[in-house]
Amino acid sequence: MTITSDVHAAVAPSDRADRIGRGLAAFASLATVGAFADGIIRMTDAADDRLWVEAWRTITYAFFIGLFALLAARPRQAAGIWELALAGKTALVVFAVIVGDIPEARLAGMVDFALVVVVALAYVLTRGWLAWQPGTTDPTRGDTAVASEERTSSPAPDLRPPVAG
Repeated sequence: MTITSDVHAAVAPSDRADRIGRGLAAFASLATVGAFADGIIRMTDAADDRLWVEAWRTITYAFFIGLFALLAARPRQAAGIWELALAGKTALVVFAVIVGDIPEARLAGMVDFALVVVVALAYVLTRGWLAWQPGTTDPTRGDTAVASEERTSSPAPDLRPPVAG
């Protein structure tokens, strides 16, 4: 095993932590399906002056369903995606606190807070920050296969474009 493999093996999550983290990300995706279904109902009942806002919100739910599903499938190959999802949901929680006397903001803020907690736990358990390390184009880098020494000892190929001389 090379030094590079030893470093990756030391930071890769355990199989159990990885499964739990991926399960939490998948749960976030499935939970968002409920919000998407509610959004469709709201769209059908929306007045003309609210239709665009309800459609935008509903389409955004669909976006987050896919986003969380991708994070569940490939948690260490999504540099920046975890952080964007957490930042966006955290901003909504902060805004809900600021305008907290609005009934819709209270409920949405609580739901988004729960999502922040679930997604943050998934990020920590899967060690999603490993996506930022060099070599993330190698689909096995940082995966649980590394922890169980199933990966070959050869380093990941350098896939950067050549520099013109």
